[in-house]
Amino acid sequence: MKRGKDQEEKSREDSQGEIKVTQEAIPEKKDQEAEEKPLEKCSKAELIEKIKKSQEESKNNYDLFLRSEADSENLKKRNKKEKEAWIKYANEKIAKDLLPVLDNLENAISHSKNEGSLDALREGVDLTLKGMKDTLTKSGLEEVKALDERFDPSFHHAVSEQEDEKVKAGLICHELQKGYTFNQRLIRPAMVVVSKGKPGDGPTPDDPSLE
Repeated sequence: MKRGKDQEEKSREDSQGEIKVTQEAIPEKKDQEAEEKPLEKCSKAELIEKIKKSQEESKNNYDLFLRSEADSENLKKRNKKEKEAWIKYANEKIAKDLLPVLDNLENAISHSKNEGSLDALREGVDLTLKGMKDTLTKSGLEEVKALDERFDPSFHHAVSEQEDEKVKAGLICHELQKGYTFNQRLIRPAMVVVSKGKPGDGPTPDDPSLE
């Protein structure tokens, strides 16, 4: 009896430290040892109990699997909706920035009707064009330099060549349509005419080939 009492007191003291030994832990250990008993040594009742526990664990694991699948599917749907919303409203800022341009254009048309003058319309259109360019430039749009520049097939699309006494061979003498880059990526090359130089001049060694 004294030995059992000492053991109980020791268990209480250890419960306040890192190692916790209680009387409830001993039967739990015995249960674990019983579960680890080889199947060939188990009785029929013990085997039936093991089967029931396995079935219960299997059911619980399957429920966890279904919940995980549902959470994963919900996460995919949520990400898909967020991506669709991001794509749908990606240009919202540009649209807001272009609203003043739209207002200026409407005002220019309105004033030109009231005053009956083309000058008011021309001035309004000029202001509108400037405002639109400023807005698009802030968004990353830039014009491709073309006129009087050396032809570069990476940024220019040559539609023809022509002789020009004032422009050296290989340089662009006419710009038919402006080209643009967006955040340094080409979105439309400039449509140009390339000078062949003075009549009778041959191509210079550093002239790019026009294909």
